[in-house]
Amino acid sequence: MGLFFKKKDFIIPSTGIDTVEKINLGGVEQSILIQAVDPSNPVLLFIHGGPCMPVPGVVSRGQDYAIATNTKKLVEHFVLVFWDQRGAGKSYSHTIPPQTIRVEQFISDGNELIGILKEKFTKEKIYLAAHSWGSMIGLSIASRYPEQLHAYIGISQLLSWTENDTHCYDWVKNKAEKSNDTKTLRKLEQIGKPPYVKNVKQWTSFRTILMKYKSMIYENETVKHPGMLGGLKLFLNSSDYTLKDIFNTFYRAYQLTYTQTLINDFANVNLNLIKKIEVPLYFLHGTHDFHVDGKPVKRFLEEVETTLDKEMYWFENSSHMFHPVDTQEIEDFLIKLGSSNNDSKSAVI
Repeated sequence: MGLFFKKKDFIIPSTGIDTVEKINLGGVEQSILIQAVDPSNPVLLFIHGGPCMPVPGVVSRGQDYAIATNTKKLVEHFVLVFWDQRGAGKSYSHTIPPQTIRVEQFISDGNELIGILKEKFTKEKIYLAAHSWGSMIGLSIASRYPEQLHAYIGISQLLSWTENDTHCYDWVKNKAEKSNDTKTLRKLEQIGKPPYVKNVKQWTSFRTILMKYKSMIYENETVKHPGMLGGLKLFLNSSDYTLKDIFNTFYRAYQLTYTQTLINDFANVNLNLIKKIEVPLYFLHGTHDFHVDGKPVKRFLEEVETTLDKEMYWFENSSHMFHPVDTQEIEDFLIKLGSSNNDSKSAVI
């Protein structure tokens, strides 16, 4: 639709792939975006964060900036696949059974999608990247099914929601105390310390406080960020989104997804329990990310056993929503990583 009628940042040639497809994952119809200049290139599946915030996703079609990476050059080197997870973005439907919105179901959906992509493009392995909440899905898949992946790239990797919320609580309380923000301090006292499993309101109220103190966005005198408005513009500029789709994304999807059952799941996930992994592992993190603390990620990488590559890279201009300068660097990193692979058999379209 493109409510702002913005010209696309790039166009895929007719010899490539530029398509939004509906596929069945775990009994639910879901949407994926496939973009590639050359269909024989390695496949890169990118899992968005949230839940319910499908960027990168179908919304990213023809748009370069995608919060955790750029895409204009990626489509020249990969068959780039963005997936709107069940209930999110173009995958929203009021017919989705709420009881299927579970962490294990998301992991199962992601693994099923990898199998579909391997068959479709005749690949033995693919690359898997994931951002924020999506990185819980991504690292779970990488640890359980390493034989399917060339490498796993965790961007703003989340290991334990309870552990991370504890770091965030201490950070925002310190910020509020320094600002003499008594209103926020009272709210924190009312909410209490993690884990946030009392109810959905408790879980979301804590995130509202984090957002107030810009836990996701870093700026200073010289570093300026598109901010939340920049993220919203991605949806308004999307050629595939209607006003109804935007409403579904920012309202109905949240009503469907954020349930007591899911936040209980969140509290029980602890990827720190992964002690060994058999896939090349790369973590990319904003130096100023206070929404997902990078210190536990660094510790995890140091301690996890592997015979393969494991590296962590920091991005100086970014918090959780990456600055466009850093998303360009992430894009370049992914291209360099993919260039070492010769898996480019003929594609089946």
